Amino acid sequence: MPTTILFIEDNTDIRENTTELLELEGYQVITADNGTDGISMAKLHHPNLIISDVVMRGMDGFEVFELLLLDHNTRDIPFIFTSAMSERSHMEKALSIGYCNYLVKPYDDKDLFLIIEKVLGFPR
Repeated sequence: MPTTILFIEDNTDIRENTTELLELEGYQVITADNGTDGISMAKLHHPNLIISDVVMRGMDGFEVFELLLLDHNTRDIPFIFTSAMSERSHMEKALSIGYCNYLVKPYDDKDLFLIIEKVLGFPR
């Protein structure tokens, strides 16, 4: 059974391009274009990994992560933050809520796959 990744990203181009890259590598990809839908998809599909943009309209990626931590069914799903904001404050926020997997956009496919392998604990 393929590894399932939930990709939460409000930018259509990034969401579609990254989804295509992931699918070409053999991952099954579920997408959401906002945090609220991302939480619903995580609860419905229980993916092996969640990759979420930080800055989104409505609920941001940090809020998504924090809410999923409160649910015993989703708290153990590995999580990667992505953002074009490489500001120290965003990285510090990720660390302060207990997470440090952070990928700065624009990222290339090599960086994307390296962090996925690191988080999942096995190479593709």
